[in-house]
Amino acid sequence: MSRDAVETTPRPYPVPVRRGEGEDNVQLGYELKAKTMARVVLDKLSKTFRAPGGALIEAVKDVSLTVGDGEFVVIVGPSGCGKTTTLRLIAGFEELDKGTISIDGQTMKGIRPKDRDVAMVFQQHALYPHMSAYENMALGLKLRGCPKTEADKRVRETAELLGLAANLEQTPETLSGGERQRVALGRAIVRKPKVFLFDEPLSNLDGPLRLQMRAELARLHRRLSATMLYVTHDQAEAMILADRIAVMRAGALEQVAAPDEIYERPANMFVAGFFGTPPMNFFPGIFEERAAGIGFESDADNSNAPISFQLEGKAEEQARKHVGKGIVLGLRPEHIQIVSGMADPDTNSVQATVDVVERFGPETWVHLRRGGVSFIVRSVQQSVPKVGEVVGARCDLEVGHFFEKGTEGRVW
Repeated sequence: MSRDAVETTPRPYPVPVRRGEGEDNVQLGYELKAKTMARVVLDKLSKTFRAPGGALIEAVKDVSLTVGDGEFVVIVGPSGCGKTTTLRLIAGFEELDKGTISIDGQTMKGIRPKDRDVAMVFQQHALYPHMSAYENMALGLKLRGCPKTEADKRVRETAELLGLAANLEQTPETLSGGERQRVALGRAIVRKPKVFLFDEPLSNLDGPLRLQMRAELARLHRRLSATMLYVTHDQAEAMILADRIAVMRAGALEQVAAPDEIYERPANMFVAGFFGTPPMNFFPGIFEERAAGIGFESDADNSNAPISFQLEGKAEEQARKHVGKGIVLGLRPEHIQIVSGMADPDTNSVQATVDVVERFGPETWVHLRRGGVSFIVRSVQQSVPKVGEVVGARCDLEVGHFFEKGTEGRVW
């Protein structure tokens, strides 16, 4: 799939079932929702930086993305892919080289950051250490000339929403990491901005606290119905929080889609490998004509122990169009099942040796090796094989993914 074909406009989407519905209709004593929801449109954004040695670095390359009113979009990708720069361009902290940004129908060209009506929450809490939580949250309203009674009402309602009502008189040094992050969130919420921008706000928190704050952010979005753009390198965070996910690599968008579509129909090998824990297994090979129909066989350099499958049904019909072409088969670890020690010749199974066993309570990751090929099986079986044991691994090709070896784009 080419980048030109990436879907960048929002589609109708339901509130994801995974978030639950118990708190969607919570009535707040004070209306904290933004007065006007904002549609954010990024059109062919580009930004280049000059490195200390003089070399030019393309941080953002021709990025186009539309975020609908009240939508929660997560921009995800590895470090240095341009996701934070994209957020800073929206906020106005960086100047565009090319392209346009509009919020609620108004172009942001020449509009200063303080006049864009966006609020940004950073990775670092950036709280004033000598001020109480109340004062930190109220400062922005004070600087904007908000009446004192209204500011007080906003701060106290927001504190109630975030579970900070008992912490308002405390200074940052006396708060926990999660409480400090909630104060930073509250400072943004009280402004009632059109758009919230989050730059990896949970990355400095420990594991349990990060899980708690992730759930709180999901609830917060339902309550405020605000437009939110959230940057992270954590694919699990993206899958849980997002209405849609925008995947970036080397400054460019690779795919924009709902979480389920990203996982089940990745546009290319990069997206397929980035999402999923453990990651997708890849088997480079070729489609070949056989007496029994169309088959797949791993590359010749593994001919001492090739991985060979027979395709059936629609998969065989599709593969027939690509016979002789270099193909990479992708299989997620949950779509491979460990069976008896000998592979069944009548099924799509292979014989392999157990290399590593990793136990994670309710599930186990079993690393298998066959010749020069290694792959992982995610198993929930009670008993698992031991290291060095030879087992059979049955692969479900009905849910397999096929990519072009050269372009790494999805074949079907």
